[in-house]
Amino acid sequence: MPDRLDITWIALIGLALATILLPPLMPIPLLGNALLLIFAAIKGRRIALDFMDLRAAPALWRGLVSAWILIVAVFAWLASAVVALI
Repeated sequence: MPDRLDITWIALIGLALATILLPPLMPIPLLGNALLLIFAAIKGRRIALDFMDLRAAPALWRGLVSAWILIVAVFAWLASAVVALI
């Protein structure tokens, strides 16, 4: 039976492949950027929780790291949206 790190590793590979294969299929670039950043945020959270072992850390640290990942993804998407609209 695979443990949590194996499952996370497989999920990261799947998300990386989706990141490579999905952009050419997206008709709207802004939607494609949003989807890629969602994948990146999911990968970042899985890495933080499982490989950095924050799953066993206090809820405050998990929340701060998750919020940081989300804020970075949102600002990256806003930057791409501004560039797309200019």
